[in-house]
Amino acid sequence: MNASASGEPSPGEGLPEPGPLVPGDASVPPPRPRSSTAMVVVATLGVCFTLWAAQGLVLPILLAMFFALVGNPIIRGLRRLWIPRFLAALLVLLGGMSLAGLLALQLAEPASEWVRQVPREMHELAPKLRELSKPMQDANEAAVNIARAAGGEDGKQPEVVRTEVNDPYKSLTATPKMVASVLAVVLLTLFFMIYGDDLVRHALALLPGRQQKKVTVEILNSIEREISRYVLTISVINVVVGLVFAGVLYLLGVPLAEALLWGTMAAILNFAPYVGPLIGMLVMLLMGFVAFDDLWRSLLPAAIYLAIHTLEGQIITPIVLGQRMRLSPLVLILSLMLMGWLWGIVGLLLAVPLLVCVKLVLERIEGMDGWARLLE
Repeated sequence: MNASASGEPSPGEGLPEPGPLVPGDASVPPPRPRSSTAMVVVATLGVCFTLWAAQGLVLPILLAMFFALVGNPIIRGLRRLWIPRFLAALLVLLGGMSLAGLLALQLAEPASEWVRQVPREMHELAPKLRELSKPMQDANEAAVNIARAAGGEDGKQPEVVRTEVNDPYKSLTATPKMVASVLAVVLLTLFFMIYGDDLVRHALALLPGRQQKKVTVEILNSIEREISRYVLTISVINVVVGLVFAGVLYLLGVPLAEALLWGTMAAILNFAPYVGPLIGMLVMLLMGFVAFDDLWRSLLPAAIYLAIHTLEGQIITPIVLGQRMRLSPLVLILSLMLMGWLWGIVGLLLAVPLLVCVKLVLERIEGMDGWARLLE
């Protein structure tokens, strides 16, 4: 007896066809609620205001994480020599603080001398600048005379009175805060270097599934490794740029201590793309006019600074880091504007590392790779 004779349906016969999926069906997950645009805007503004209001707490943490990322590759190298992590972190931190202290002592005298020298040099430089801007001043004076004649004014200039209230206790209250912030950055850097892995391990223990823990560990390890390599590479490149620029200035006749001062400035400003080199160009123009009497020689430091920065930004850094770490210039400018508005000079220095962190995280989150490509 076959299946049709017994009344049983044969395979493929008599089975109901699957109907269309109904949104109310239990087999179909309900659609995820989407936030309105107004709520997204309000949440963004709330986060920005919180970051600005809590900068006294947020900035030391971010700076400590930045310094820990710079030191982590060195700590890993010391661990391969069977040096305990605590001792390796302490050696890296003390070494970095010693180099920073020696550099500060070396640059303190030329910096103070430059500060004392600038007002006198600017007084001597005023006739040169006045001669260069004489055509513009003549045109401005002619426009003012025409406006006065048309308005019937008697030519009396309004007098502007400026008042400034000097608070004698402001420096007394600002100094302890600055010292406390520096100590907080040092201690947090040491703790991030020593206990960062334990903190991540304990946070991973909160995840429910073993597969989730494994994937999360792989993601965190790859992100930490790539960001550490990126930050350390950028730091080394900027130090080399500063040393090369200082060496060129020394060959031009600038004293060694002052050349090291401008090289350090170039290295620090290079952490903020576009904005930092622009500030460096203006400072180098001022330094050239103050240090040299000849016009073309006065423009030489700014021209050399621009050439070194162009060579580094367009050739060396893309070759060393590769195309994967390239960021959109428009996104960079917007990030620098936002971070500079929130946190000032420290925000300008941290804008690019934070943007690289965001890009690397987005690349490893499923469904967010499109946002990562938007930053390229």
